[in-house]
Parts: sequence; structure tokens; C-alpha cells
Amino acid sequence: MRPSTFLVSSLAIFGAHAAPAIPKVDLKNVANPAAALDALSNYFNLIASKVQTSKVQPVAPICDMSKAQMPTATGLPPPSAGLTLHHVAVGRGTQNYTCDTSNPSSAPVAVGALATLFNVSCVAAINQDLLEKVPAMAVNFNFDAVTSTGSLGPMSPPPISGHHFFVDSTTPFFNLDTPTLNIGTVPTSKNNTVAAPATAAKGPSGSSAVPWLKLLAKDGATGGIKEVYRLDTAGGSAPATCQGQPATIEVQYSAVYWFWGSN
Repeated sequence: MRPSTFLVSSLAIFGAHAAPAIPKVDLKNVANPAAALDALSNYFNLIASKVQTSKVQPVAPICDMSKAQMPTATGLPPPSAGLTLHHVAVGRGTQNYTCDTSNPSSAPVAVGALATLFNVSCVAAINQDLLEKVPAMAVNFNFDAVTSTGSLGPMSPPPISGHHFFVDSTTPFFNLDTPTLNIGTVPTSKNNTVAAPATAAKGPSGSSAVPWLKLLAKDGATGGIKEVYRLDTAGGSAPATCQGQPATIEVQYSAVYWFWGSN
């Protein structure tokens, strides 16, 4: 197989054929259209560069998870000794909050998140610089269309790894068991958190990026997964107060999740 063909097919996230129905970017509903277009332009320009480079490579790149390098997040502890990288996924969904509408000056209260997880393990292994740009791209596409088409944008969709949600206010849950993948199910608890970099992408509404996290698996986790990192976040932060907000708020976000476990 030619390296260029392998690159397009193995990364999947910019596959060779467009999906039958694709999400759209509605710039009328984006707080900063110029920033959204910059994020999209940077992403697709990098794809074009990768494809051109692959055309002259004598050997196709190999999807070797041991080659994936998780970004260093100052302030977050590294993965525990003895753990190996099991999976990498991009999450696209909403961070959810409630508001006390009788007290407009009160701060929104976080009540969880809901996201579809897309398998980008080979992207992490082969093109880390591309992976880092995915959340800033994906957060700008219509969420309902992402959900209905199973695509992160105008490209062939990567396989769905599973779904992320909360079983209660303090237990983020990852269901990574699908008809095509059997990675595990992971209830977690927060271990550490650091603010996202100042350069992190904002969401369509202008929301700042939610913090980067390290999560620890709780009793009942399957598949050997022990630790989960949420990195490269885009959007998702709540407004400062409940002024003018409804009782429930859904804020668009995207992030890269790294799943570490025992062999």
C-alpha cells in the first residue's frame, strides 16, 4: 500500500471519502468567526502538508501506540509507573451546568458532561501535532449534526470509541465498549486539575476552555484502565454568572482523552 493511501485511511479522521451527511459550521452563531476560521484553516492546512509529505515516504507509517506521546501538562501528575497507553479518543459534546434563576449573580453549578468519543489512537501514534488541533476544529461544527452523523467535521468519520457521561455529580463515566471495540467501561474520580493554556481554543459561544484533568478509575472499571487524562480542551466553560441564563446550560466543548492501564 502506498504511504499516502495508508496515511489517509489509517488516520481516518480525514479519510479518503466524505461522509454522506456532514456537520456544518454556522458562523452566524459563532462568537468569534475569525478565530473559528483560523482553527479550521490551521487544521486543514496541516492535513494537506501531511498528505503531501506522505507521498514521498518510501515506507508507510505504522500505527504503534508505544510511539504516541501524551502532551505534558505542568501541574498534572504523570501516568503511574507500569501503566501503558491503551486508547486515545477525541470527545465532542457539552459541559452541563445548572443556574439558580432567582439569583442572577450566582455562579452556574457544574452537573456533568455528555460527549461522543471518537477513536484517534492512530493519529496519536503517527501525527501528534495534528491531533492537538482536532478539538479546536471539532468544537466549531454543529453538535446535533456531529451526534446524528457520527462525524467530527467534513471528512470520513473516525470510528466511535464510545460515550462519556456522568453517573452522578462526581463520577465521570466512560463507556468504551462498542460493537467494534471492547476497551472497557470506566467510572472515574477527579485526581488533579490545571487550567487550560491561555492559547486554548474557545467554544462557539466564546466560552473558555475547560481545565485539563487527571482522573483515576474507581471500583468496577473494566479493561484494565486505571487513569484517564483530559487534555487539549476547547470551549466548555460556564458563563461567570447566571445573569440572563436559563435553569440549565449546555456549553459546547471538545477534548482529547488519553486512557492508561495495566497490561
